[in-house]
Amino acid sequence: MKAVLITGASGGIGFATAKQLISQGYEVYGFDIKEPSPLEHFHYYQVNIRDSKSIEYAFNQIKQIGVKFDAIIHLAGIYDLNSLIEMSEEDFIRSYDINLFGVYRINKCFVPLLDKKGKVVITTSELATIDPLPFTGIYGITKAALDKYAYSLRMELQLLGHQVVVVRPGAIDTGLLNISLVKLQDFKQNTVIFKEHATKFDEIVNSVESKKIPPEKLAKLFGKILSKKKNKFVYKINRNFLLKVLNFLPDRFQTWVIKKILTKKAKKKNDGSK
Repeated sequence: MKAVLITGASGGIGFATAKQLISQGYEVYGFDIKEPSPLEHFHYYQVNIRDSKSIEYAFNQIKQIGVKFDAIIHLAGIYDLNSLIEMSEEDFIRSYDINLFGVYRINKCFVPLLDKKGKVVITTSELATIDPLPFTGIYGITKAALDKYAYSLRMELQLLGHQVVVVRPGAIDTGLLNISLVKLQDFKQNTVIFKEHATKFDEIVNSVESKKIPPEKLAKLFGKILSKKKNKFVYKINRNFLLKVLNFLPDRFQTWVIKKILTKKAKKKNDGSK
């Protein structure tokens, strides 16, 4: 029996991936805090990846039925958009707790249930390896840390015969993307220091995220990764062209460009008020 474990299985990407892998003959064991719609060959477990006891409880249940996983696919994560000097310590820590420590907790517990040639697939972001834009810092920081964690894990798990694969997607049309837009509106409303810059940044984000792709396209990529005996370490999908171009610029020029873009509107407004 082919089996796969998916975290964040109730989300747009997670559920699309579950359906894709079920169509390829897998039994899917899905972890999430919210139960999705019923699906044949989908085994839902209510698991909070911030809670080690919740993870261990699911582990003991699955171990008892003798499941060996062909892959663990990490899709649970959160997106936050805020100023690094205005966001609360609680929100800062929460992003790390879910985006990085959640992956660590699942792997620590469930890698022993991987098949001999099983794979660990970790979803980071196109922002993981580029210089983050203003106000996306906490997301970029946690995804960069996760990317480095994945590389380190790869160095270790190869010794046991397991593959570690990283997927760095751009904008995907999911609930997470909608949440990011809500977060941006909250930031625009609540920021005290960056009021005018946030309005201009909103225009940039809308331009970037308009080039989103459906979650089914990413799900097919996960299906291909599981079908191959050998994979690349990193797969990239739907990278934003402007972000790529910006990242090729020297750091000093990057910061100058962003400052020009985000302060241009504020200057015009001040000039018009004279």
